[in-house]
Formats: sequence, structure tokens, C-alpha cells
Amino acid sequence: MKDYIQIEGVKVEWLGHASFLITYEGKKIFIDPFKISGKISESNKADFIFITHSHYDHCSPEDITKLLKDDTIIVCPADCNSKLNRIQRTLDIKIIEPNSSIKINDMLVETIPAYNINKSFHKREYNWLGYLIKVGGVSIYHSGDTDMIPEMKELKGKVDIALLPVGGTYTMNSEEASEAVKIISPKLAVPMHYGMIVGSLKDAQDFKELVGEKATILRKKN
Repeated sequence: MKDYIQIEGVKVEWLGHASFLITYEGKKIFIDPFKISGKISESNKADFIFITHSHYDHCSPEDITKLLKDDTIIVCPADCNSKLNRIQRTLDIKIIEPNSSIKINDMLVETIPAYNINKSFHKREYNWLGYLIKVGGVSIYHSGDTDMIPEMKELKGKVDIALLPVGGTYTMNSEEASEAVKIISPKLAVPMHYGMIVGSLKDAQDFKELVGEKATILRKKN
């Protein structure tokens, strides 16, 4: 178990559940911030916040508010807008759909659909997202809440770090996520979406056992 992953100056930390912090050249990139504890200093607030979908454990106005600076940019699917409107301040929101791309400063961001195949918690027609974030020469894929989907084939050879759910029930389980790793073929794979609402450390450990040396379990950042 590691505290973080770092490749070519790009640092990735797990904040619990499906929430991650990517740091590059002093910039703070948060994905699906949820249950962010304590008071956040100005220097540790978000330059960018990416939201995969509108479920409360991924689009949390309370947690987003804690991380906001005057110039924070939020990227999200359209149905998050109504929740973000609860935040009583001016927001810089960029709405994005699946199968599209956007350049923000020195980041190139591509969106991949995120949906369930054999369950109805995350329907394809909701247009919810996974993100392929390319920063500092490193490509990080946060799959969002998804099953193993055909679109993952398009990612083969494009991903340095894959952040994949393993908790089951609402998403892939550890075995399905290990099959997704075979399809995507990232350099490293990190399990997520366990330990808070569904799934346990055992799911992450099972994933690591199935994937082998490519898999890294991250310790939750306090």
C-alpha cells in the first residue's frame, strides 16, 4: 500500500471512495471530492474540479464549496448544474458530454461514457462521464461509476494510470475491474469506490491479486 503515485512530476493521491487529488506544478486537480475533512488552506484548494455524475457521493456541493477559490474551474455533465446552483457564489462551470474533448490551460481532457451494462443505477442515456486527463505528459483515466464497457477498448495504450471501481453493487467488482485492466492495458491501475458506501479493502486486495504488479492500492489521504 502506498501513500501516492508519482510519474514525471504528476502526483496522484486517493481521498477515499472515488475521490482523488492530482497535483502537477503546484496545480490541484480534484475528481469527485466527497467527505473532505478539516479546514482547507487557500494553497490546498482546487484549481480544477472534475465531477463524473450527479449522485451525492460524487457531486457534493458541500465538499466542492470547501475547495473553491475565486478562479476554480469545474468540469461536469449537464445534470450536475442544478446541484451546483445551491452554491452561493459565482462559479466557472464547463459542461461536457461523453465522447468529447476540451483543452483547459495545459490539460487535454477527453470524456468516456460511464454506465451500467446489467444494472440500472447509471444508465447510458444519463450521459455520465469518465475522464481521460492528460497533464504533464501523463494520462490518467478516472472511469467514473461504470461497468466494463465496450468504449474501454478505445483506451488501449493511451492510459498511464487507470482509476477503477472495484466495490461492486453499483459498479464493476474486483474481477470485472481486473478484466477492464486487460482491455485498457494501463501502466498502473488503482482500485477505488470501496470502503465507504460499498466494498471493502478486501475488494481492493482481490483486485491487486488478480491484476498483479500493475495494481497499486493507495492509502487514503487524511
